[in-house]
Amino acid sequence: MSGHSKWSTIKRKKGALDAKRGKIFGRLSKEITIAVKEGNSGDAEANPRLRLAILNAKGSNMPKDNIERAIKKGLGGDAASYFEQDFEGYAAHGVAVFVETLTDNQNRTVQEVRAAFTKNNGSLGTNGSLEFIFDRKGVFSLPVPSEMDLDEFELELIEAGAEEVEIEDGFVIVHSAMEDFGSLNKKLDSLGLELENAELQRLPKTTVKVDDEAFQEVMKLIDMLEDHDDVQKVWHNLEMGEGQEELLEN
Repeated sequence: MSGHSKWSTIKRKKGALDAKRGKIFGRLSKEITIAVKEGNSGDAEANPRLRLAILNAKGSNMPKDNIERAIKKGLGGDAASYFEQDFEGYAAHGVAVFVETLTDNQNRTVQEVRAAFTKNNGSLGTNGSLEFIFDRKGVFSLPVPSEMDLDEFELELIEAGAEEVEIEDGFVIVHSAMEDFGSLNKKLDSLGLELENAELQRLPKTTVKVDDEAFQEVMKLIDMLEDHDDVQKVWHNLEMGEGQEELLEN
């Protein structure tokens, strides 16, 4: 996990700043609406994607009213049709960047994402060009269970498909193969544990370290992409060096 921890720190920091700007609620609302439309149901118990979307919304402290509005929008016949569209490319200094979008206008999104890469000395590649850099993994986080033997708990999770289990900042972080995501989610649910977050992530197999100036240049592209209304998630393999965490707030 050591190769992922610094990368995860960047994601946590960026996620916190993103929430302050109010961006994350819009993304979560869109995911809830899509989950309702695709699952043809506003019932979280009968719609697994909606259940996860609501879980992640609650984990980000999204107000209940926002969640309910997003569900109603998905049930309404006039809800916009969104398309899932991914982009793969490189930022400056050889940092791989994978962008997931939900858009109601694919041509607009293609043009604007390409412009963001170009403006920041990056370049878009073809779909599949970053498959060798990222692994698709299930990632779960939950508060450390207070009344449970952690060794036995870890064994149960491994039997259910967990590849890695670690404790970080009072949370249990569990990784699984993509194909074991559903079974592991059911196992955690059967134990009566309240999850903070559960999602499929793209974790880098290798990371890139750069100096402070290059770090800020790369983060400028990532910031621009994360600020785009159509962008849901941005994955990258930039590793944060010593002292660079402070640069995220500048």
